[in-house]
Amino acid sequence: MDIFLTNNLSNKKEHFIPKEKKNVGMYVCGPTVYDDPHIGNARPLVIFDILYKLLKNEFPSVTYVRNITDIDDKIIKSSQEQKISTKELTDKVTRSFLEDCKFLNCDDPTHQPKATEHIDLMISMINDLIKNGFAYENKKHVYFEVNKFSDYGKLSNKKLKDLVAGSRVEISENKKNLEDFVLWKPSNDDEPAWESPWGKGRPGWHLECSAMSKKFLGNEFDIHGGGIDLIFPHHENEIAQSRCANNTKVFANYWVHNAFITLSNEKMAKSQGNILQIKDFRKKISGQIIRLALLSTHYKQPLDWNDKLLIDCENTLDKWYKVYSSNFKSVNVTDEILKPLYDDLNTPGYIANLHKLYEKASKGENIDLFLSACKFIGLMNETSEQWNNYKKNKASITEFEIEKNANFKR
Repeated sequence: MDIFLTNNLSNKKEHFIPKEKKNVGMYVCGPTVYDDPHIGNARPLVIFDILYKLLKNEFPSVTYVRNITDIDDKIIKSSQEQKISTKELTDKVTRSFLEDCKFLNCDDPTHQPKATEHIDLMISMINDLIKNGFAYENKKHVYFEVNKFSDYGKLSNKKLKDLVAGSRVEISENKKNLEDFVLWKPSNDDEPAWESPWGKGRPGWHLECSAMSKKFLGNEFDIHGGGIDLIFPHHENEIAQSRCANNTKVFANYWVHNAFITLSNEKMAKSQGNILQIKDFRKKISGQIIRLALLSTHYKQPLDWNDKLLIDCENTLDKWYKVYSSNFKSVNVTDEILKPLYDDLNTPGYIANLHKLYEKASKGENIDLFLSACKFIGLMNETSEQWNNYKKNKASITEFEIEKNANFKR
């Protein structure tokens, strides 16, 4: 069956055709491990896990790369505030992130590289950019010269002046132009540092993903994913530096972005102070409920997070578990049932199909097909006994608890 995806590079829903007929490469921006992930971070985890499952159902070979950013200014600041080393901080947060992935029943990616393990590749890419005339060094800083890349802004579908005016661009006297972005910066004595031709320092955030995607997927690949907030400047900068370093006309062919999660219709973000961390949900609720909630709205639409959503999802799963059978045999999910997923990951449409299958399963019909269809999107991954034990022992989530955990700064 043909897969269709909304490609933000064209702002159109397109038929997905991989570069190689039987092999697909997908890169998704992973966490910057300076603090425990919040429920907004969980949305791309689950959405791109669904896409990974769908691709594996259609193609013989799928390489899924999701990085871990373990060197960044936010990491340094957080480690200093906590009075621990950056390694101690990033190891701790990475462990928490991996527990979150397990809690949400996400498949492991093919590769999960850490930025600090690929500094040599980043230095090599900077050298290529300087050699190709797209980067310059000044006072031990290296910058990408944006106005030398004519396609800058194509992903955002905006002109450069509009992009810069609408964002927080780093101001520095070391730059030639306001819009230029850093590829390498010097480190203070008490900060992590690596040797480079420009002195001891560390890479810029944008460069890290370009180097790691190049290592595992090559100069050009099929799908690049992440949250909508990464379109500018992160993904725009990735395209610029990758194409200019690698002398290519393409970086990734399809750019897929999920919309925000909101809380009371306000974007959830650490900078907003309205954070619900995934680890807090691990203590009191089934990961299946969170997963179903994250899939309840199309990934291109904002998802408002509230107590009713979680209650509705728990009630749905509770109903579905009434037909669970430990003796079920996995069967192929039919194209007709899968059709919504193939049409731009229409998870609400797929869930509607699950409800229809449940109605038949509750009458003793096609129970194996119903359970197989649930498991296809990572649900019903526990036995009915485990689910019932959860129901007996769970602590109820109330609106009061949600507000308390959010730590609103209003």
